[in-house]
Amino acid sequence: MKPEIVEPAGCLIGQIDVPGDKSISHRVLMLASLADGESTIHGLSRGQDVKHTMEILSSLGVQLDEKDSDVLHIQSGELKEPSGKLYVGNSGTSIRLMSGMLAGLPFSATLDGDESIRKRPMERVIEPLERMGATISCLETAGMAPFRIDAGGLKGIEYQMEVPSAQVKGCLMFAGLFATGDTTIIETTPTRAHTEELFEEVGLDVDITSTSVTVKPGQPKPFIHKVKGDPSQAAFWAVGATILKGSEVSIKNVYAGRERNGFIDVLSRMGADITQDPVTNDLNVASSELVGTVVEETEIPGLIDEVPILAVAAACADGETHFKGLGELRVKESNRLETIVSEIGSMGMKAEISGEDLVVQGGKLTGGQVDSHGDHRIAMSCAIAALVSTDTTEISGWEAVSTSYPGFIADLDALRK
Repeated sequence: MKPEIVEPAGCLIGQIDVPGDKSISHRVLMLASLADGESTIHGLSRGQDVKHTMEILSSLGVQLDEKDSDVLHIQSGELKEPSGKLYVGNSGTSIRLMSGMLAGLPFSATLDGDESIRKRPMERVIEPLERMGATISCLETAGMAPFRIDAGGLKGIEYQMEVPSAQVKGCLMFAGLFATGDTTIIETTPTRAHTEELFEEVGLDVDITSTSVTVKPGQPKPFIHKVKGDPSQAAFWAVGATILKGSEVSIKNVYAGRERNGFIDVLSRMGADITQDPVTNDLNVASSELVGTVVEETEIPGLIDEVPILAVAAACADGETHFKGLGELRVKESNRLETIVSEIGSMGMKAEISGEDLVVQGGKLTGGQVDSHGDHRIAMSCAIAALVSTDTTEISGWEAVSTSYPGFIADLDALRK
């Protein structure tokens, strides 16, 4: 595909609806597939990642009926063994969450993904699932996809998470629905609470404390759910409106759950004019001058996906911004720690990696030629950086954006003034 060309902009003005939250979209689809009856979901994310989850559920016998572009009816029942591999594409959420659900179903299934997925660590879900009684066989490389999950009885366990990960927690919670006895996941660093919130919403028995969640076996009740806007996508427009003088943007109905508003906290202490309406959940942003800050390691789980775009904000701030403890970025769609520095750095950002930390010096962005490395968040972060650059930016690998935000350029054109 040809590179996406992004020109500098004057400002961003207007209001926008970002796609439905991607993390929640995966989870509500899976819960609807396990319910006995028809569920209705409004506002799903329409990116490729969520489409792969829908295709997998169809392969398992779930009936998906799209009445219009915004409403999906899901009729579930007895799930069946798939006839071939279940392909997740580039979606780490799909492969890890689906592992937990498949581990409890009475048949075998094989999960696989693209080249990037095959490089991402899966031992973090394989090991606890095997402790619960699952039989998992990696077919090519130990601890990596593709892997086969064979049917077997699961038992509840108590598991302390080694890496803060809402995907691992969600995987074990889905497995816990099929286990004998309780499944308890302990986390020393809080992670996103999507799975807990949705389990409660659909009538499942969960006990939530500040450091753990316990799941009892059970089946979801059919439900109706409206997916709120994805804060990770809202973050691009929040930063764009902040760094472009004269901008005013309202981002409608943005999800405000636990560990999802960390980027708002960071931008606020950098000096951003950003507020979220507690009634409408609209995120309102106006341009402002930014100063550098320190982002502590304990904050990272609440803004892990927003680090690339926050690096753009840091590049436009006065002074130094220090992001601590970014090791988990090395095993995302790309090695994000490296690609932030190489790609946004090629646009004029002054940054260096120190161990697992990223240090960014504020300055001027120039634009240039960059590559997404197959990573949607790197591509979109470069697009926002291009708006404040002195010259045109060419972004190769723009097709990666289709995994989460296929309408990004159309929304940019609507806001650009």
